[in-house]
Amino acid sequence: MPNTATDPASAPAYQLALQQLTDSALPTGAFAHSLGFETYIDRGLVHDENSFGVWLTAFIGQQLTYSDGLAIRFLYEGTPVTELDELLSAQLLPRQLREASIKMGTRLLEIGSEVFPSPGLELYRDLVTTGRAAGHQPLAFAVVARSLGVPLDGALAAYLFACATSLTQNAVRAIPLGQNAGQRLLRRASDDVAAAAGQIGHLTLDDFGAVSPGLEISQMRHEHQRARMFMS
Repeated sequence: MPNTATDPASAPAYQLALQQLTDSALPTGAFAHSLGFETYIDRGLVHDENSFGVWLTAFIGQQLTYSDGLAIRFLYEGTPVTELDELLSAQLLPRQLREASIKMGTRLLEIGSEVFPSPGLELYRDLVTTGRAAGHQPLAFAVVARSLGVPLDGALAAYLFACATSLTQNAVRAIPLGQNAGQRLLRRASDDVAAAAGQIGHLTLDDFGAVSPGLEISQMRHEHQRARMFMS
């Protein structure tokens, strides 16, 4: 009898596909975006492992919870992708952040159409191609994940942690931090991800876009920063 703890056949059918979808090597361009933390580095507020950890906790608990994560949940629950796409475009006030979401989302749609094709994905991609939708990253991810049969709780945890991973990798380069510090940060971020995933399940449409003004202001200031490593 096979050992179900180690037998690959016992894993959900979507597991390996989900790992590929959230791998930091997936070429969506995430390595080029700080999503605002570079502004905090420039101001001296983020300068080491602990200060970046404070920023990452706030980002997961605010922006990823009330924007990206909530959009993923609503799509899984049947809200039309066109409606959610419009809401994301409207509530992503910082121009660079809005453009980052669209650039990474469009790239994910391109990759997904080749690697994880599905009717839902082709519909969203067609809406984007014809100018009827912008193509935001969390929605592109949610469309692919849902078509793969990933349950909502698994999709939320995977997306949130993938975002935390890419941001931490960028912070390791930008601050800079050691590789071990990055791993310690990710271990702590897993608790934040779990808390955020739980919180998302209790939010309503009225909560959508309720992001900390401090985060949004830093993302707006990044556009005018004298020297930058990142696009956002």
